[in-house]
This record gives sequence, structure tokens and C-alpha cells, in this order.
Amino acid sequence: MDNFKRTLVTCALPYANGPVHIGHLAGVYVPADIYVRYLRMRGREVLFICGSDEHGVPITIKARQLGCSPQDIVDKYHAVIKKSFEDFGMSFDIYSRTSSKIHGETASAFFLKMYNDGKFIEKESEQYYDTEAKAFLADRYIVGTCPKCGFEGAYGDQCEKCGSTLSPDELINPHSAISGSKPVKRKTKHWYLPLDQYEPWLRKWILEDHKEWKSNVYGQCKSWLDNHLQPRAVTRDLEWGVPVPLKGAEGKVLYVWFDAPIGYISNTRELLPNDWEKWWKSPDTRLINFIGKDNIVFHCIVFPAMLKGYGDGYILPDNVPANEFLNLEGNKISTSRNWAVWLDEYLKDFPGKQDVLRYVLCANAPETQDNDFTWKNFQTRNNSELVAILGNFINRVAVLTGKYFEGKVPCNLKPEKIDSDTLAHIPQIRGEVENSLEHFRFRDALTAALSMARLGNKYLTDTEPWKCAKNDMDRTASILYTALQISADLSIVFAPFLPFTVVKLDKILNTAPLGWDRMDGTGILPAGHQLGEPELLFEKIEDDAIQMQMDKLASAKEANEKRAKEEIEKRPLAAKPECTFEEFQKMDIRIATVIKAEKVPDTDKLLKLTIDTGLDERVIVSGIAGSYPPEQMTGKQICILANLKPRVIRGIESNGMILMAQQPDGTMRIVEPDGNLMNGSQVG
Repeated sequence: MDNFKRTLVTCALPYANGPVHIGHLAGVYVPADIYVRYLRMRGREVLFICGSDEHGVPITIKARQLGCSPQDIVDKYHAVIKKSFEDFGMSFDIYSRTSSKIHGETASAFFLKMYNDGKFIEKESEQYYDTEAKAFLADRYIVGTCPKCGFEGAYGDQCEKCGSTLSPDELINPHSAISGSKPVKRKTKHWYLPLDQYEPWLRKWILEDHKEWKSNVYGQCKSWLDNHLQPRAVTRDLEWGVPVPLKGAEGKVLYVWFDAPIGYISNTRELLPNDWEKWWKSPDTRLINFIGKDNIVFHCIVFPAMLKGYGDGYILPDNVPANEFLNLEGNKISTSRNWAVWLDEYLKDFPGKQDVLRYVLCANAPETQDNDFTWKNFQTRNNSELVAILGNFINRVAVLTGKYFEGKVPCNLKPEKIDSDTLAHIPQIRGEVENSLEHFRFRDALTAALSMARLGNKYLTDTEPWKCAKNDMDRTASILYTALQISADLSIVFAPFLPFTVVKLDKILNTAPLGWDRMDGTGILPAGHQLGEPELLFEKIEDDAIQMQMDKLASAKEANEKRAKEEIEKRPLAAKPECTFEEFQKMDIRIATVIKAEKVPDTDKLLKLTIDTGLDERVIVSGIAGSYPPEQMTGKQICILANLKPRVIRGIESNGMILMAQQPDGTMRIVEPDGNLMNGSQVG
């Protein structure tokens, strides 16, 4: 950090086809905001950039489903996401969007310079084309049956049922999501970034120069590089996006993975039109990209290759502190299955509790491996840590000061060694927090911060000012003087983590926001300083509030199970093992007419059918009474397997079997001949 004058922090651009959920927050936005707030408190020059990612196929698919334009979709969700972030306390310097005019200009110019500098290669390939819609189909626009699990709604790039990565060529019975027609392959031309040419440089830059990166980031990058990089298309056939700025490229846009990271640059330009270059082209600037696990390859390999290829002094990421995935109640978060905790809904259900969610997501952050969010843990951490440790200490100190000293900081009249020994821990805790935050270990930093509140509670327990006040007010004054200094230090150390809470704490202490360097254990609040009115920093979360959230998830699970059952019911039964033509020829299937039908006594499902096969009259016993009453069967033509070995059922010899069609839901229907056919006619 000492080699840089300023820090540029970016967050992965959230995709504007739905609200933000807790997985996004834990993986990217909460740690980034903590880090930025910490840097600002240290007096460092920092810029915090983010915005909505508004291009790509999923948005066009959603627009088609809802019968509106892609712009309508992104306008709706950009507003939802931006307001949620504002209400949650994200301290972005700018939150913009990739559908803005300045982004289109920036991305187009970026592509054009690289094109003119010969940084792309042109390749012609065959891609699926919808002849009815007259459009090339992105992988997400091709739907078919998954070859792995049989799910009929799999996309050309992934099956959301079993999670398998697919290609359109693997789908069974692929069809266009636009028209429903079967696509054909046609040739199309695109421009590619030859990542293979950057591989030697990337290997050195990452594997040798950035061994300090988090193990999960470093490991994933090494895996990609060891498997060798391939050219990657930077354009695609689509109408929604930044148009490719070349003649002859009509109907093509910049691929969203190329387009989106340029949004960091365009958003900076929008914020600082005359001063943006010092943040992107000065070696004095440190670039930090906060992202999630699924964006590691783009921000550690692709985006750096883009910046390297563009040249012109662009700096490269100094660190990319990516987190793993956060699960929900033991299952993977899924937006399509509504298995998520949405930020906008949380803010409505838990008004004023932004910091509780920030705290829990930081405490459970999936920093090096996937972690789990549960509502019970959320409740426990609030009640047992925020309320019982941090809130309890502050409230006891404020109330006791009001009771014994009219709410004024007392003089340190009778100090003892325990006071100085306790305050001596403050610089040590501060050092632990700083070291953890500087190295992107946010859980450790939060644990250290909470240890300061634990220190304060232990100090009160050991000194017992409520007992001391009975006969030694001078000693009581020193105890509360010391406890109030710890309270002020808590206001500082928790400011990056719990910004809303610290505003309340500063009001209780009657102080302006305090700088980080004031936290040194020597005392901040002078004797005689008037405190504000005591108030609770946190309140307990009751069981009924948690149950409401569990009921939401239960409803989502029930809806998913119902939908899955309906999909299964629509799906044909799996094919039986193949048979030879000779084996098939052994089956003698004939047309027959039912002469007489009657229920088999003492049964609910069995009918005794007397039939004319054209060759003879015979009896067949069939379990169809639940669907076909006897009077409905008389005179009906059916198909039978005539040479099936006879079998005795309920004392009746059944000589043959009726051909039935079993529906996916298990119901059986008779396969009826088309028109009145001669009895004995062979089927096959």
C-alpha cells in the first residue's frame, strides 16, 4: 500500500435482470464497502465504482417472456438495485449503468482501438440460426432436453435442473426459444481476443508476481492457465447491447463479458470527466477488483488481457479478493427457484436492521470456501453478539454515567492498574483489525473488533462500578471514564462494519465521527464532556420474525417441488432397452372388438372382456375398470397382444393383453385404432 497514492476499488457489476440477494452481498459488496470505509477513515484517497450490468442474453429472454423491451427490464431492475444499495448503506462514489451513452461511447472506442491495433482475430464459424425469426441464436436461446438428467427445459449452455455445463450440440431435440422451430447451422463471422497469445505473460504476471492473491483466486487462475487458454469471441449476434462499431457488422454487439468490465472505466469517466485518467493510467493508483467466485476468470485473466492489449498506460489489478459462494439453509442460492434472501425484501421485513445483515454476512463470509446462511444463525448472532455483547456494553456504560454523573464524562480521579492494562489492549486490537483488513480477511477483522466489546464487558464485570458507587465515587468515576474511552474506540473500530450503528453510538457519545488514528487507548472523551441520551443500539429478533422468513422459504420449496412434479408428469417415460427386429416380430398384435364387458366380482379395477379377434373369441382380464366402465367398453375396438402366454387372474384365464399408453402421471389410456378396422388385422 505504501507504494501507491490512491486506491481505485471496483465491485462486480450486478446483473440487471433481478434484485440483489445475500449471496451477492456476502461475496462482493459487503467486504468491498467495509474496505472502502476503512481506507477513508485512514485518510487515504479512494474511489469506489460500481453500476448495473445491463446487456446480455438473459435480459433479452426475460423481455420476450414478459412482452416488453430489454430497456424496460433494465430500467426496472437498475432502479430496484440502486435503491436497495442506497438503503443498505453502500458508499459508492458512483453507481451508474452500462446502457448509458457514455458507456456505449467508451466501450465502442475501446473495441475500435484494439481492432485498429490488430489485437483481434477474425473467425468464421457455424452457429445455430432460427429461420423463422431470421436471427442467430445465442446458447441461451436454444432449449432442449438435457442429455444428463432428461430435463426438457435445458439451455444451450447449462441445465438449471442438474447444473451441468452444456453446448447446444449436446441437447436432445434442440429448438429455438424465440419461435419454437428447429434451428439450423449457418456461418457467421466474429472477432476474437486471442487469449492464447497472452498466456506466457499472464503466467508470469499471476503465478510469479501475484503469489499473495487469495488461494482460491490463485488456484483457479492456475487451473485455467495449466489447461491453456483459447481465443474468446468479443462479439456476438444480438440486437441488445453495444453495437460493434464496424461496417459490415450490423446485427452484432459486443459480447457482455467484454462490454461489462469496461463499465468500470466508463463509470469513472462519468463521475470525473476531466480527471478520470489518473485513476486508470497512473502507476500511483492501486486497482482492487472485488468480485465473486464466478467472475474470477474474467477479472484475473480476460480483463487484464484486454487492458494489456489496449495499452496506453492502463493499470492492471493489484489484487482481486474474490469470495466463494454463500448457500442458503444448506442449499445453493437459486434465483430461478426463488431460493434466496432478496435485499429489497429484507429491508422491508427488517427495517432499521441493515447492520445486522452486514454483520452476519461478514461473520459468515465465504472467504476461502463456500459457507452457509441460516436464519437461526442470523437470529443467534444478533441476539447473542450484537445485543448481548456490543449493545449491552454501550447501554450499561451510558446508563451508569447518566445515573451517577448526570451524563457527563467523569474525571479520572482514582485510576488503578486494571484501567491502564485494559486500555493497553486497544492498540493491539487495532493492529489486528488493520492487518486483517489490509489483507482482505474481513471475518478475522470483525472478530477482532468484537473482542474490544468483549474486553469492555469483562472490564465492567471485573470492576463492578454499580457496587463501587455505594462507597467510592472517585473509583466509580475512573471506572466509567475508562469504559467511556472504550466506547469511543468502539465507535471507531466498528465504523467500517456497522455504519448505521455507529451513527447511533456517536449520538449517544455526542461526538462527530472519529478518525481511525484516534483509536490508541490513551483516551478520546475529555472529562466533563456531555453525553447524549442513552438508547439501545440493537434489539432482539424474536422467533416469529424468523419463522416468517422460514415460511417464505418453505413456500418457495413447495412451489419448486410442485413445478418439478409437473415437469416430471409432462416428461415421457424413459426408453426401454433396445430389442432386435427379430424379437419385435415375435409379437402378434391384432385388432379386436369387445363383445361383452363385466366387472370381476370383489375387485375395483378388473374387467372381464370377451373379445372377437377375427380368429377366435377369447377372454382378457384387464385392470381398467377405474377408467373405463363396462358399458363404455362394449363394442369398442382395441389392439391386443394376441400371442401372450395365458395367465389365470382371479380364477379367470386371461388370454392376451390390451395395448395401453401410460401417461407421465401414471394414468393409462387405451390405444384405439383409427377408424373401424377388420378384426384380426395385424398391427406392426
